[in-house]
Amino acid sequence: MPGLSETSGPGGSTRTPPPEPVPFAPGSLLWDLAGDVRMLFALPAALVLQVAHPAVGAGVDDHSVFRTDPWGRARRSLHSLQLWVYGGEQALEEGRRLRRLHKSISGTDHNGRAYHALTPAYYAWVHATAYPVFLRAADYLSRPLDEDEQHRLYEELLQLGDILGIHRRDMPPTPEAFWQYFDAMVRDELEATAVVRELLDPHRPVAPPDGSPALLRRLWPLLRPPLSRLNVFVTTGLLPPVARERLGLAWSDRDERRLRRFGAVVRRTLPLLPERLRYLPLARAARRSVRSG
Repeated sequence: MPGLSETSGPGGSTRTPPPEPVPFAPGSLLWDLAGDVRMLFALPAALVLQVAHPAVGAGVDDHSVFRTDPWGRARRSLHSLQLWVYGGEQALEEGRRLRRLHKSISGTDHNGRAYHALTPAYYAWVHATAYPVFLRAADYLSRPLDEDEQHRLYEELLQLGDILGIHRRDMPPTPEAFWQYFDAMVRDELEATAVVRELLDPHRPVAPPDGSPALLRRLWPLLRPPLSRLNVFVTTGLLPPVARERLGLAWSDRDERRLRRFGAVVRRTLPLLPERLRYLPLARAARRSVRSG
């Protein structure tokens, strides 16, 4: 990947010791955002951006169980993500565990290029996709972040990168530099890989969640098609427009209005729900722990 290597990245070429990872605490933006159930709508868009990179897509195609165990993979990934923000010292161990896990992931992409999951440019790209997706999810599903909050969020994502073992030299140093990096990545690297096409196929066969009650299993043939269409629709809508265009995904003015209406319903409905339905499990536990002192 041009311009990215062990010794240089979008943040520059100067070698500096990585900061000591610092776990997140109440008061950070990620503490409020990452455990909100609305992130469940946003995470598929981040995954599509990730696997649109041929190396990352090949790694998922070759090594992931997303086809054979989609719900189990989703639960494990979500639990890991929650640990990064709400796990305290466990977050640091989770970051180390993930790097150990990815050491064995390597192969060749469909362009004939060798890949390794821990190649700094590839690992950084997977992490970088969180920023545009967090911002777009906020725009549609909660409230837009102002300029100061956007800078705070980006700095917190760099802090999260410290936890995950991503050197800051491999990430753009500021939001302004990020958008230059992002546009270049979309233009020069991303493509509609096989995994992208599969994830955005509303007819993709997906079994009911593991351990589903008998009634849900019986109704699943009726429920899966509309749920799949909704997932593909929201995922496509939360992709940055430049990425949608690069991947050849259609998006009309009517689609945009429908997504805006969907977001308005989510914004109005969610505050009416009890906390146990508004936050993911580790986030709920962390919030209770803070309140109990």
